[in-house]
Amino acid sequence: MIKPSDTLLYTLRTQLGLTGVKPGCENGDCGACTLLIDGWPIKSCLMLTVEAIDKKIQTVEGLKGAPIQKAFVENFGFQCGYCTSGFLMVCHSLSKVHPGANKATIEEWLDANICRCTSYQEIEDAINSIINNEM
Repeated sequence: MIKPSDTLLYTLRTQLGLTGVKPGCENGDCGACTLLIDGWPIKSCLMLTVEAIDKKIQTVEGLKGAPIQKAFVENFGFQCGYCTSGFLMVCHSLSKVHPGANKATIEEWLDANICRCTSYQEIEDAINSIINNEM
């Protein structure tokens, strides 16, 4: 049963078993819970489940085989992995919304997520390999 006060993060993890969205700060700062709503990155800890009715929701589980996953592996775009699903979702959306994104746009989009393990350079390299069709 979904309550009107349930966040999308909570519903996906506890009701649907989609644990790729990670609870981090649970106040919208870290981005570990990022998913796509109608193709745009959204922090699921800030969205109520009822707000997602009639929306296309894509979690990291829906990225199976997406080029961004291969790019993260080949460019060492993750370390501990906790924030990775959120970054994958942001980068996947970025590659679709801004296929020719410049460095400033990439940095702006990556600002929405926090990684405490890496320098972000590897993540930038991964998205650049997609945008520049190096894959």
